[in-house]
Amino acid sequence: MDFNMKKLASDAGTFFTRAVQFTEEKLGGAERTELDAHFENLMTRADSTKNWTEKIMRQTEVVLQPNPTARVEEFVYEKLEKKGPARQRTVELLGQYMTDAGNDFGAGTPYGGALIKVGESQKLLGLAEKEFVQASTINFLTPLRNFLEGDYKAMAKERKLLQNKRLDLDASKTRLRKAKAAEARASVSH
Repeated sequence: MDFNMKKLASDAGTFFTRAVQFTEEKLGGAERTELDAHFENLMTRADSTKNWTEKIMRQTEVVLQPNPTARVEEFVYEKLEKKGPARQRTVELLGQYMTDAGNDFGAGTPYGGALIKVGESQKLLGLAEKEFVQASTINFLTPLRNFLEGDYKAMAKERKLLQNKRLDLDASKTRLRKAKAAEARASVSH
């Protein structure tokens, strides 16, 4: 491991200078370089887009999977990058129960025949719901997640870099102003 003491000291000095500049700006004692109004507007819109995207994504997940326990389980499987157990939708399960009950009563009886017909319809509804959830996840949630985990993270990284460069610039301006003031005082006193 190469331990460069000069780089460490330089990084610590830069961090300290930025911290001092940031603190002085917050306390109102230092000049702050303002960013372009259009750029500030874009940053505000990006933050708003991120917040609304997160809210819409969370609520869509609630609509697609109302059971909070199942959502947590799916989240864990997703983070572990494993495929979760295939589970039947409640409508499919109801359809299966109705079909089984109808067969038990007999397909020739009015009640049994009705249960079988409704049960098959419920199974089809369950399959359609499963396809809807899958399509919604792929075509709607995935692009939202890609925005949050890709584009917005890149914007946030660039914003932080810009903030650091602005702090460095303002700290340099402050040092220059102090040096000029000291030079002016020295020339007046001689």
